[in-house]
Amino acid sequence: MSTAVTPPVLQPIVDEPVPQPVRWGDAELARLTTMVRQPSLFYWNGPQTTALLADFRQHYPLKYLFPCSSGTASLHIAVGALRLRPGEEVIVSPITDMGSVIGILYQQGVPVFVDLDPRTYNMDAGAVRRAITPKTRAIMAVHLAGNPCDMTAFLAIAREHNLAVIEDCAQSWGARHQGTPVGLMGDFGCYSFNDFKHIACGDGGMVGTNLDRYGNGLSKWGDKCYDRVAGTRDPEELAPNYRMSEPQSAVCVAQLGKLEDIVTRRNRAGSLLTSLLQNLPGVLPPVTRVGDFHSYWFYFMRLELTQLKCTRADFVAELKAQGVAANAGYIPMPVFRYKVFQNHNFFGGAWPIRDFGLTTMDYTKVRCPVAEAILEDGITMPLNQAMSDSYIEKVARAIRSVAARLAR
Repeated sequence: MSTAVTPPVLQPIVDEPVPQPVRWGDAELARLTTMVRQPSLFYWNGPQTTALLADFRQHYPLKYLFPCSSGTASLHIAVGALRLRPGEEVIVSPITDMGSVIGILYQQGVPVFVDLDPRTYNMDAGAVRRAITPKTRAIMAVHLAGNPCDMTAFLAIAREHNLAVIEDCAQSWGARHQGTPVGLMGDFGCYSFNDFKHIACGDGGMVGTNLDRYGNGLSKWGDKCYDRVAGTRDPEELAPNYRMSEPQSAVCVAQLGKLEDIVTRRNRAGSLLTSLLQNLPGVLPPVTRVGDFHSYWFYFMRLELTQLKCTRADFVAELKAQGVAANAGYIPMPVFRYKVFQNHNFFGGAWPIRDFGLTTMDYTKVRCPVAEAILEDGITMPLNQAMSDSYIEKVARAIRSVAARLAR
């Protein structure tokens, strides 16, 4: 009588869990300990917030800064400072967080979504140019996943059409375009200290500008339009309360001290993985322009499914079997396909500026085929500063193994 032989269980190529960095420690605790002995935790002239502004300028020398409650808040403050007229337009990426567009909508502006470059995943300069109308006021450059936008092209377009440029740097701490840190090239730089970003205090943000015409009174747009310098409460315009607190500032100061090391390690890991995936049939690693510095908030690659005898789901399942922490896609759909946009349900089931004839935008008719394709065939993988070269090499071997097995 024969006995069936169970085949041996193959060891996955990535035979260790995803390395996790220690994000907070003695530096944060020391600042928090000092903070709890303060007589006040209010941000204005608070010692922690004052230290945050000074340290922030060591990395991003912006003349005017306002520390705020989130990256979303920083973008809303920038849009508020533009003083949009109802129905005016801001060009933005369809692959981004909802936080990029909330401020535009609250200021009665119109987000105009344009298509992307297929390999950098950032807005295509030609698409930006084609989207400009007499109502366009600004370009919002979203540096997705730490890969800098083509700011040279965007700034040239902005100068030609007299547009403002807002840099959404929420995912791009430490990234540089042609040697210049992101956030220093446009009219505004907007940053996020959200828990999931390179550096974090749970939730927080920063908005800054070097331009006097926006910087004078910048803080008013995040502090109820109060004049803290004069100490008066006589608001001239409507503005929200987006203030940061001293505990948040304390953690942020400590985090900024780690920024350079974090982004250097992330760039090394991401660049190594990209180099090891070159010329691999069916796999399209991200492209960073020559002269730019990618800070890799996460790793995003695409599949060329015509060269593979499988679906994206099959490819991801194979990666996971090999120990790779991989996920299909990024956000579930382009932002303009979210229910709130498809139903134009921005204010109590209505969109007043469209109802009043101040815009003809219909998000049910918006199409961005490249962005849609990126989300249909893209794969995201975590990447962080704790990942060693040997770990990244295992991930690359696993991807190459799966691609070779599933190639047509």
